[in-house]
Amino acid sequence: MTRAVLLAGDSTVASCPAWEAPMSGWGAQLGPYVGAPVRNLAKGGATTASHRAGGLWAALLLEVVPGDTVVIQFGHNDQKDPAIPYQENLRAFVEEARGAGALAVLCTPVQRRRFEGERLAPTHGDYPDRVRALAAAEGVPLIDLTAATTELYERLGPDGSKALFTHLPPGRHPLHPDGVADDTHFSFRGADEVAAIVAERLKEIWA
Repeated sequence: MTRAVLLAGDSTVASCPAWEAPMSGWGAQLGPYVGAPVRNLAKGGATTASHRAGGLWAALLLEVVPGDTVVIQFGHNDQKDPAIPYQENLRAFVEEARGAGALAVLCTPVQRRRFEGERLAPTHGDYPDRVRALAAAEGVPLIDLTAATTELYERLGPDGSKALFTHLPPGRHPLHPDGVADDTHFSFRGADEVAAIVAERLKEIWA
């Protein structure tokens, strides 16, 4: 069992500020499922490059105690800038987490909710495959959230999966009086569902 779980990632992982409720990243919901402290250093808009340049990665490493687990999920924002050396940055994160005595775990990016009929349309190009390849090459445990969230959304369907995301009609929510329709960022329910998936896989890795 891990001492603590530390998270590096983007807004789909991050603990969102209160005024964005009910928007939530899955990392905010993870603690009760893993039964261990969770240090969430994910940030909205983060890439593998900005997470290091902004000091968040260094801050995460300062918190690591040998025996901790560091879970890393990027891709939503990296794919917007092909100049970012995505795979190389992930490799450096893994090496440095291991150097600090932590178990490094890589995640493929969670899917966006983009349906074509009853099937989900992939939106991350080859980024999930680049994470899978790195995990295989470096012997890093992998949580394939691209595959897992594809299965989840398709099982619920185009209508049912909407509840996993921040979808609110005008006048329904006091923090979003004009309404919101966001197929990238989870609602509390969606974050909870994905956190449960991550926790289940982590427990398999720790076993």
